[in-house]
Amino acid sequence: MSSSAVTLSRHILNEEEKHSEITVELSKLVAQLGYAAKILSREIGRAALTGNLGFAGDKNATGDTQKKLDVYTNDIVVKAFGETKLVAGIVSEELEEVKVLSCESRASYILCIDPLDGSSNTDINGSVGTIFGVYRRRMTNGCDLHEELRQRASEQVAAGYVMYGTSTVMVYTCGHGVHGFTLDRELGEFVLTHENIRCPAQGRYYSANMSRLDEWPVQIQGLIKYLNERDPVTKRPYSLRYAGALVADLHRSLMEGGLYFYPADADHRNGKLRFLYECAPLAFVVEQAGGRASTGEQRILDLQGDSIHQRVPLVIGSADDVELYERFLRNGSGITHA
Repeated sequence: MSSSAVTLSRHILNEEEKHSEITVELSKLVAQLGYAAKILSREIGRAALTGNLGFAGDKNATGDTQKKLDVYTNDIVVKAFGETKLVAGIVSEELEEVKVLSCESRASYILCIDPLDGSSNTDINGSVGTIFGVYRRRMTNGCDLHEELRQRASEQVAAGYVMYGTSTVMVYTCGHGVHGFTLDRELGEFVLTHENIRCPAQGRYYSANMSRLDEWPVQIQGLIKYLNERDPVTKRPYSLRYAGALVADLHRSLMEGGLYFYPADADHRNGKLRFLYECAPLAFVVEQAGGRASTGEQRILDLQGDSIHQRVPLVIGSADDVELYERFLRNGSGITHA
């Protein structure tokens, strides 16, 4: 590795110097996210050796059966951010309510996190990830944090994800572009490898849980038929790619273009994915990179949280592809109606 390589810590400090709204405290918080990601990467990689594969025997706050790694990674996150004294509370998929960490005025942030996205992949060595979004508290006293979460997704001050795959990659934004870092395991540092990521306006891939196809609106079924048709002029057909981990599917769309979508279905009338710690953070990242994210009808970043485990439909990725999805949902075709 070159001695001029930029580490995550140095990059955060550089961004702090350039942008006044990136405070010292926020820089420390992003650095701590990187530290937590290193621990998670190590423990996920060792799970088969430490007895942390398989089911824990319980269900989490949203009704999903917990894996041992779900519980373990959540405990790591809570401990890592409790030590900083910067985070007032944590919202997590694995917690029934907001976990209050500090009522002090200096604890000026709230962390919304999915510690282990795609945990169904853990036992087969598939890609998994972590998703995070950070909000600044509006009030700096008191321990009732529920009202603090009633902010628009656009009010996030930082967001990102970590993907644990063939390498460990951390992607983050503080509202001034999107940057990706790869973990150099020998050095023990995240190193800048993808600067100023831009999401292509159109891609060649779509990601969706096709087992739900018959339950989706006929307009979406029509879109999938359209994407599978051959037409070189419009770069069709698109290829289906579905990893079963939102982070992995989203990362492909961000880097190579395309779209990921999970509409409402018979079991999830309001959508399946959680707003605060899945959809909102990824929407902030993708829009910072020039892409789009919506429910199919509304921009994700215009929504605000109503409950900590609120669910919404999601379509996210390349701007032109997401717009095509919205047109199909609205018109039943890709034709723009006057």
